[in-house]
Amino acid sequence: MIRSTTMRTRIKLAFLIAGFIALVAGFDPGGLIAQQQVLPRPGLKLEILGVTIPESRKPEVTFKITDERGMPLDKDGVTTEGVVTLRFLIARIRRGERQYTSYIVRQQTGAALGTVDQAAADSGGTYAQVGPGTYTYTFGTTLPANYDRTVTHTVGVYANRDMTHVDGNDYVAAATFDFVPNGTPVTVKRDVVNDAACNKCHDQLTAHGVRRSVALCVLCHTPQTPDPDTGNTTDFNVMIHKIHRGADLPSVRAGRPYQLIGNRGVVHDYSKVRFPQDIRNCDSCHTGSQGMNALTRPSRIACGSCHDNVNFATGQGHGPGIPQTNDLACGFCHQPTSTTEFDLSVAGAHVIPNQSRQLPGIKYTIVRVENTAAGQRPRVIFNITDNAGRPIQPSQMSRLALVLGGPTSDYSRWWTEDARMATPTGDGNYAYTFNTAIPADATGTYTVTLEGRRNVQIIGPNFQPTTIQDTGPNVTKSFAVTGPLVERRVVVDLAKCNACHDMLRVHGDNRFNNVQYCAVCHNPNQTDVARRPQAELPAESVDFKYMIHRIHAGKELSSDFTVYGFGGTAYNYNNVGFPGRLTNCTMCHVAGTHLIGSTAGRLPTVTPRSLINPTPPISAACVGCHDSQATLAHVSLNTSLFGESCAVCHGEGREFAVSKSHFRRPDAR
Repeated sequence: MIRSTTMRTRIKLAFLIAGFIALVAGFDPGGLIAQQQVLPRPGLKLEILGVTIPESRKPEVTFKITDERGMPLDKDGVTTEGVVTLRFLIARIRRGERQYTSYIVRQQTGAALGTVDQAAADSGGTYAQVGPGTYTYTFGTTLPANYDRTVTHTVGVYANRDMTHVDGNDYVAAATFDFVPNGTPVTVKRDVVNDAACNKCHDQLTAHGVRRSVALCVLCHTPQTPDPDTGNTTDFNVMIHKIHRGADLPSVRAGRPYQLIGNRGVVHDYSKVRFPQDIRNCDSCHTGSQGMNALTRPSRIACGSCHDNVNFATGQGHGPGIPQTNDLACGFCHQPTSTTEFDLSVAGAHVIPNQSRQLPGIKYTIVRVENTAAGQRPRVIFNITDNAGRPIQPSQMSRLALVLGGPTSDYSRWWTEDARMATPTGDGNYAYTFNTAIPADATGTYTVTLEGRRNVQIIGPNFQPTTIQDTGPNVTKSFAVTGPLVERRVVVDLAKCNACHDMLRVHGDNRFNNVQYCAVCHNPNQTDVARRPQAELPAESVDFKYMIHRIHAGKELSSDFTVYGFGGTAYNYNNVGFPGRLTNCTMCHVAGTHLIGSTAGRLPTVTPRSLINPTPPISAACVGCHDSQATLAHVSLNTSLFGESCAVCHGEGREFAVSKSHFRRPDAR
């Protein structure tokens, strides 16, 4: 096999050979080609078939490697394309413990702790092929003579298949296998977080380049693995909590950064990480049986990882100052659940105030809109109830606003008015007539929306009265000014937003859980000029497509992105780290809406801080992420008085189609 041969040359060569054979044999080349494995197949799948520990005490792992279609692979890349490199781990859960201890360690030296042992992968092992794509790996490590044959053992394997010379991809896979050496069933498992929960935000959880799956991570990230440079543990139980709380850790707020030093001295600083929802929402990660595990097994290590200002040895910060030298009594005070919120139970202590079940809730309904012609003042008929259906009067609201905006083809202007003085209509509804008239030149479809909140007192922490801003999802109601009713296009899937954000809440909870509502105000003409200090001008665009792309691109941006909000508060988003792949547009978008389509009725985005102002509609979405000067130059060169020419190269079916340029296989790194 000539490894330097390009993929295109291989394909041509395969077809030439097939054609030659066909001519000699006198039958259809297509039939022959269909039967031959002339092209390398991508992907990598890995399965552990079994593990035994012979008298030599060197574990033997039988495993199978295949491509994406289940065809066996040669790990050495001789008879199939791409060398498959494998690494093996083995650990056990000692009797009476909950976490793994690895049998294999390496020594690492650092400034804080000197030389320490860390869990590691095996070395010096041997392979024997037992079938197509099937091998047995014999560990180089010998287990101790007195190893416990009655406890859970787990073998982990992670691998990569280097196909960069063929299709540009390096495919990765991982597998684990639980067993008890004496042959009894596995009854003790470490099952705290599953991959699906992680991948809601992380798209495809990957660490150290090729390692995937929480079940694999916990084999090395054990209590026995400290970071010798910082003194911090890399125990999964502690590390993950600390990473996700990040900037809100008490220790970080007190001025001590949370860092881990990785391979080759690379500093990983998590002190600016902000979890995209309330950190008390433990169910976001601990789902199903894992959620029950989090409730029923409180410990100093797990709890102290987030609450790292508690000194359990002295009792400082632990309630009234109670020392806790072990975990035996944790569950006595911290029961899993209770009938009371904000108490000492694990669930009660993590109640999010604005999700308290004491809150009656708010439900808005816009029944209809009257007086909808250009030049008329719209009359909005609506009602408000709590979650139980009990009516709420507009005057009882702490804030209640109706917003008028249009047109839905691309919102360009909006007006907001206080609706608390709405009058009853006698049928349980209320009516409010805008002081603002629909513009005389208005055409198409316009929208009214409803937002608000009500101050409600609940019994909060320490059984003290606490005032909460109770709110409910915003609602919208579109109406035709001229022509047929045309709803605003749906681009983003709210459920996808809430996979990471739980419930979208912004602007003091007035704007709540409705992406379609956001687009009315965050339109192509909208900037932060009204709140941006004079010295910080020019203004920044807050057009939804431009702003949201920039926020999520965050630290990948090459330019500053700072937006000024209420009270002249500056919000800088250049430290935001997107937890998934930025190229995976469908993590947020409704299928197909990230592709280049018609721009009929779309407006250019006002971008005073950009080199291009205004920015054409297609480009405004793209440069939200791709903000380099070179990209802006590319946009400028490919835009004329006749419009954007993006579709010529980036439209579907073209060489650089968005679907091609952004495509990344989930099984490749």
